[in-house]
Formats: sequence, structure tokens, C-alpha cells
Amino acid sequence: MDKSTTIRILLLGKSGNGKSSLANTIFGETAFKVKNFNDLKTFVSEAKIKCINGRSITLIDTPGFFDQGRSEDEVKPELMRCITECAPGPHVFLIVFKVERYTEQEQAVTNEILQYFSDDALKYAVVVFTHGDQLPEGMKIEQYVSQSEGLRGLVKKCGDRCHVFDCKYWKNTEQEDNYRSNQFQVAELLVTIDKMLMKNTGEFYTNAVLSEVEREIQEEAQRIRLSSKTTSEEEIRELAKINILKKQMKGATLWIKGSVVAVTGLFAAVSAWVISSRVGQTSTVVALPNQEILDQGFREIAESVVKAEEAIVPLIVKAGEEVGQTTVSVTDVAETGAWVIFEALTALYERTYDPYNLFV
Repeated sequence: MDKSTTIRILLLGKSGNGKSSLANTIFGETAFKVKNFNDLKTFVSEAKIKCINGRSITLIDTPGFFDQGRSEDEVKPELMRCITECAPGPHVFLIVFKVERYTEQEQAVTNEILQYFSDDALKYAVVVFTHGDQLPEGMKIEQYVSQSEGLRGLVKKCGDRCHVFDCKYWKNTEQEDNYRSNQFQVAELLVTIDKMLMKNTGEFYTNAVLSEVEREIQEEAQRIRLSSKTTSEEEIRELAKINILKKQMKGATLWIKGSVVAVTGLFAAVSAWVISSRVGQTSTVVALPNQEILDQGFREIAESVVKAEEAIVPLIVKAGEEVGQTTVSVTDVAETGAWVIFEALTALYERTYDPYNLFV
């Protein structure tokens, strides 16, 4: 593999497993913010580049895609950003676990990773354990892995590649036991990665989605390149990624808009329900007319309206005043309120859009 090629390393695992601390340990500096519980709801994928031992390495830290209770709709936007950051594909997956009992929950995380990226991803994967202070004295991580059938099977599928770190207690490089030193483990991890890259002939993991995103990034980069002769290639690619991500998210918004056009009556029912519950006006639609026909997509639209009440409710009230009524009917909402709500949502989205912090 060409030494000038940047190695893209994607960290995956549950929230709280120590991905950000591990990334800082690999870089030898505080490049990534270590999140607390309050940060987890707004945490988005983050990419940093550093030269280590003459090699350019990009670490991509990710939120807990695979946390229990996270819906697919919550995961999709952030997964989109993650894919944009690591396109055309990662050279290395670091699958991060704590040194603790390997339960069905941890197995479920592994299964979800493979659902998103396929079994082929394990050819590019290293299993990394954090909280190494929990490792029994004198035991190495390979011995620990051998005690669990689930872990043993996963590590075997990853080419028997595994390492252990402790970001709290193993910082001192003057350890009596070199094995329990983060400096030693980082050096060993980089050796493992180099061996894996050689085995994979320098290739990176990719799939149809990653390839398509990379194609779009390159096309956008060419457009930027032609319009700006002074922008560096690094800046051009970053701008291209931001623009593509914004385009993808707007595409999702337009899809919702198309759905509203197709079923204005149903959307009106949802709108009237929101108006009656948030504004306090009486409505001919006190409850949703038919629970069975209200699909999950429109329930989420209603919830979005409620969350954005400060921007939207005044506009809804104004819409009611414009039709000269204190009672809001389904027809009224269909004609005025539905599009007022949607346009308000769109305006709110465009004003607050931040590609590094989607849907806060």
C-alpha cells in the first residue's frame, strides 16, 4: 500500500464503550471530545486526521448506532453522515467492546454491524477492548477471549485480531508489565493494521452505497474545483462532502413533501390534531379519525411539529385567523394549515441545518 494513502479507520460500538477515548489514545492527544450521558443525544460522527509513524490516518468516531432503543429513523441520518465521512470505504473497522461479560446485547451489536456492512467487513476488522483494568492480573486479551464462545467466534472471523486498552489507568508508559501500557498496545495495533492491509493488498471495504456516495463526492468536487481555482484539494473534498450530505438530507425532505401532496387529507387530520393539542383551539378532529390508517411516517411528522412549536405554532394561529375562524376544521387545515406547517418545518430545517450536527 502506498505510504501516501490515508488509512481510514472507522470505530464502531455501543455508547459508553470508550470509542472516543480510544481514538484519543491512538492519536496520543485529546482530538475527540469524550462524551457524557447528556452529549449522547447530539453526538454525531466526527473525523480527524493525523500523521502517525509517517502514515496519514483518519479516525472516524461514531455515535452508538447500535444502542438499544434507537429507532431506524434516528440512526439513518447519522449513518448517512458516517458513510459520507468514510467514503469510498474504510480500510479498518475497530469493533469496540468493554472487558466485561459478552452477553446477548453485545452479540446483537455484532449482528447489527454485519446487517449494515455485511460479513465481508470482518476481513477489515479488529476487535478492540477497553477498560483493560478489568482484565485479571497476568491475563492477556487472547486468554480472556478464549473463555467466551461468542467472543472466540467473532475474533476468529476477524482473523484472530484483537487488542486491549485502558484509557484511565494505563497512561503511564513506565509500567512494570509492558503489555499493560497503552503506548505498547498502540504500537501493536498499528502493526496488526499494517499486516491486515498487506493481506488485503491495500484494498478498503466498500459496497454499493459507499461507491455511489464517493461518485457523488467526486462529481461535486469537480464542480467546486472549476469554480474556485485557489481552494486546496483537501478543502475541496470537505466542501464536496458537506454539499452532498446536505443534498441527501434535502432529498429526504422533498420525499416527505411528495407524500404530503399525495395524501393531503390524512396530513390535514394530523395537523388539526396537533393544532388542537398545542394551540388550545377547538377542532372538529379531537382524536385521530382512524388509528389504523395513521402510519408511522405521519406520526413522526406530527411529533416534529410539536418539537418545533416555537417556530410553527404562531404560524398555525395566523393561518386560522386568515380564514376567519376560531374553530379549525379538517378542510381548513388541508387548505391552509397543512402547507403552513410544512413550509415552516422546511424553513426551520434550512435555517438550522448543520452538516456536523444533524437534526439537533
